[in-house]
Amino acid sequence: MKKSLKKIAILAGAAAIGLSTAACSSSSATVVNYKGGKITQDDYYEAMKDTSSGQQTLVSLIIYRTLKQQYGDKVSSKKIDAQYNKYKKQYGSSFSTVLSYSGLTTKSFKQNLATNLYSIAALKDLKKPTAKQEKNWWASYHTKTTVQHIVVAKKSTAQTVISKLKSGTSFATLAKKYSTDTATKKKAGKLAAFDSTDTSLSSTFKSAVWKLKEGEYTTTPVKTSSGYEVIKVLKTTEKGAYNTKANKKFIDNQLYTKWASNSTVMTKIIGKVLKKADVNIKDKDLKSKNLLSSYLNPSSSTASSTATSSSN
Repeated sequence: MKKSLKKIAILAGAAAIGLSTAACSSSSATVVNYKGGKITQDDYYEAMKDTSSGQQTLVSLIIYRTLKQQYGDKVSSKKIDAQYNKYKKQYGSSFSTVLSYSGLTTKSFKQNLATNLYSIAALKDLKKPTAKQEKNWWASYHTKTTVQHIVVAKKSTAQTVISKLKSGTSFATLAKKYSTDTATKKKAGKLAAFDSTDTSLSSTFKSAVWKLKEGEYTTTPVKTSSGYEVIKVLKTTEKGAYNTKANKKFIDNQLYTKWASNSTVMTKIIGKVLKKADVNIKDKDLKSKNLLSSYLNPSSSTASSTATSSSN
């Protein structure tokens, strides 16, 4: 999660630097004094704008400000605070350390969270799922399924379990005797129901499940990071039509989650926000560098890392 916080930090954390710099009342204000001289804000600005980090700070600040201007009213302070408190609760007493490690303060981290929420608001406003996209997603979706599993260290042991199942030994008996999954072995190997959007289970595990009907079990061991598994499907749920009101809402939420993690999609969204804002960089040196080209002309340049940060 430290890595995750650092990713969140890139966009608004850099913006915070720009905000604090812009807060000085005069461009000639003194930033540093030393014997025989000083460094003014003009000096600092000239030095910063020639560096990639300084240029990225400006890009990040532009994105933050334009997103906030257009979508700030879509994100309440309560929602930002709720996300912040979720992270704070998750890390407990180590939260301050994690923030510090990520180069963040409470203020800058909240700003990062706000930026991400503004980006999602922009995504939902500027990109609407089509009926074809909804239908295709639903076709590939697997509904809630309940399974039993037995995890063992060796393939040969898994084959023994399968043989005993074929001979009539109950799954519960074999789970209790053989499974290395201490959390489920005394529960007949039963797992909580899951669907294809679940990220806690491996794709290999889920692929094996989707091939089975109710009451069937895998007749060859399934190799996963946990070992070799034998899986039995207990219950599946009916999927129904994709275009019911409840299903469409669920599908659209899943599509937005998918798009929000796609840097190409989010780069285009940020580009639309910037075009609507009619951003005009006045500094001739910075203007010549086409700092926003990866957003305004994504097909002709590679998206910067900021787009990835703002989409996560």
